[in-house]
Amino acid sequence: MFSEEITQEVDAIVTRYPEARSALLPLLHLIQREKGWVSPDGMNWAAERLDLSPAHVEGVVTFYSMYFTKPVGRNVIQLCRTLSCDIRGAQSIRKMIQDKLGIAPGETSSDEKFSLIEVECIGACGTAPAMMIGDDLHENLTPERVGAILDQVED
Repeated sequence: MFSEEITQEVDAIVTRYPEARSALLPLLHLIQREKGWVSPDGMNWAAERLDLSPAHVEGVVTFYSMYFTKPVGRNVIQLCRTLSCDIRGAQSIRKMIQDKLGIAPGETSSDEKFSLIEVECIGACGTAPAMMIGDDLHENLTPERVGAILDQVED
């Protein structure tokens, strides 16, 4: 499933922990970095490598919004949907993104440039509404600002 280089990287990660199971999160990050998402095959591979049940690994993958369980676009938009963002206009941000990109939460644009995911708190309640595109946090959003941000995203 993975190259010898990736297998060696996994081995190095596992040695950092007193118990192999503790390496699950970094191993899932590695799988996602290499494949773009954590497939059922990837989950099974991680389970075998760390001597965990596939159900345990799937539970971890589906608990965290940072792991993708299906292929995603090159730029993942994570739009916060919790109370602070909702009160300060997240619905208008969602509508703007949907109208501009033609995608709803959980979908990927036809050109595979963007995926939109609604997530629970991203830790920017004081500067809501907020979203992340990849690792970049965008705060104090308005529909106009979001449009400009999306126009500037590199392919």
